[in-house]
Amino acid sequence: MTTPKRGIEGMMRTRALVAGLAAAILAATAAYADEGGPTPPREKWTFSGVFGTFDQAQLQRGFQVYREVCSSCHSLHYVRFRNLAEEGGPHFSASQVKALAAEYKVKDGPNDQGEMFERPGRPADKWPSPFPNDQAAAAANGGKAPPDLSLMAKARTFSRGGLWFVIDWLPFVGYTEQGPDYLHALLNGYKDSPPEGFQVPEGGHYNEYYPGHIIAMPKPLSDGQVTYPKGANGQPVVPETVDQYSRDVTAFLMWTAEPHLLARKELGLRAIIFLLVLAGLLYYVKKKIWSDVGGETHGLQPELHKTG
Repeated sequence: MTTPKRGIEGMMRTRALVAGLAAAILAATAAYADEGGPTPPREKWTFSGVFGTFDQAQLQRGFQVYREVCSSCHSLHYVRFRNLAEEGGPHFSASQVKALAAEYKVKDGPNDQGEMFERPGRPADKWPSPFPNDQAAAAANGGKAPPDLSLMAKARTFSRGGLWFVIDWLPFVGYTEQGPDYLHALLNGYKDSPPEGFQVPEGGHYNEYYPGHIIAMPKPLSDGQVTYPKGANGQPVVPETVDQYSRDVTAFLMWTAEPHLLARKELGLRAIIFLLVLAGLLYYVKKKIWSDVGGETHGLQPELHKTG
């Protein structure tokens, strides 16, 4: 039997543990806020959630933004021209991909004379890098090579702080869009002038969402920079603004980082349905077997009682 004294001590230890956990969470949240700045807002993406899918038109617009703006500095080492025609992606036609690849020169070889040569690109070729090597990329960009963007949407993340991580891990919530949210916020986080008292070194740029707020990359996007396809009324189907450009190119980079996202979700859904059906069958079998055993046991009870 528990004494009142031990019960009070147990309650005090529990309260101390809860208070310590709450203090640790608040400290971690404050530390992130001091180091990384404001938390990127949560955006709505067509590919989020268990049943999310990529918007094909958005991926095509995002590819256009990457090609016309980002590809001058950033590579896509894990993307081949033919990937642009695959199901679940931008889904360009085979002829479009072939024509696109032919616009680029690809180094190949050696030939019969042992020399390297250039030829028109083919659908099986990797997306060409803007620089011949990392050293050349670093030399052209102030000493640091621009990162490859193939996996950027999965490589960048942030902590929302507090107990959000508990909710994010719940089934059918599965919040895994920290990377896209961060990229969208970063592209919209450039400020013409930093806060009072904040010093921006030469060659740096102020961005409220970049950790430390100093980023070497100049603001890459501006309103009207990319001309989108026109609709039936002669107007762009979506606004030609920084917010829309960043949203489209972020969706495209999410696809490059996880091109088989839709297949994975479809397979996961099938697995869940299979497990639910299997659980129902196992429960039915269990009830069937143990109902007979239960009947035999009940039939023996009077005799056992009489014998006793």
